[in-house]
Amino acid sequence: MSWLNNIIKIVSNIDPAMFIPSDPPPPHRPMVYAGENESDEDRQFRRVFQQLAGDDMEISPTELMNVLNRIISKHEDLKTDGFSIESCRSMVAVMDSDSTGKLGFHEFKYLWNNIKKWQGVYRSYDSDRSGFISADELPNAFKAAGFPLSDSLFAMIIRRYSDENGNLDFDNYVGCLVRLDAMCRAFKTLDKDNDGTIRVNVQEWLQLTMYS
Repeated sequence: MSWLNNIIKIVSNIDPAMFIPSDPPPPHRPMVYAGENESDEDRQFRRVFQQLAGDDMEISPTELMNVLNRIISKHEDLKTDGFSIESCRSMVAVMDSDSTGKLGFHEFKYLWNNIKKWQGVYRSYDSDRSGFISADELPNAFKAAGFPLSDSLFAMIIRRYSDENGNLDFDNYVGCLVRLDAMCRAFKTLDKDNDGTIRVNVQEWLQLTMYS
């Protein structure tokens, strides 16, 4: 499991033209196809995923919480009070493209790769090495992660995710970015003519916002 322990090392206020999302998870493929076409790294990741996911081959919120907390406990330079079950339920919900309540292989791998990338950004913009991202460090950190947000949205994020001193710890940083990434990808999917606006009815709005 040493590879697992080291893997983390390796709506209108957002300008759609500036948003840089990661590529979404690829469609589900038969196991035979996957085995024949995956790289060595992907095959290694799949073996680890099978160990984590168990017989149902999906990662539940509890399983996600356990693996994230196991890994983050090895990084004392990242301040965190741990990933809660509620934050992991939220991450699973916004990543759960097939509505199973759990993460399949490609969904989990997409989330994992983003966490690796965002961890690097977090460390880079923690300029005072406090282990937190402070309010004045936050705009550049989010821009480097692909989210150039307005001042009003930053103020909302600080109120929602930061502590009383305006500091954002690692688990809240990741939880916030997972949600931002998912909401922006959903917006881009619905913005068919790419004009920066969408129209949804009440049912569509509730489906988009309640399972997240």
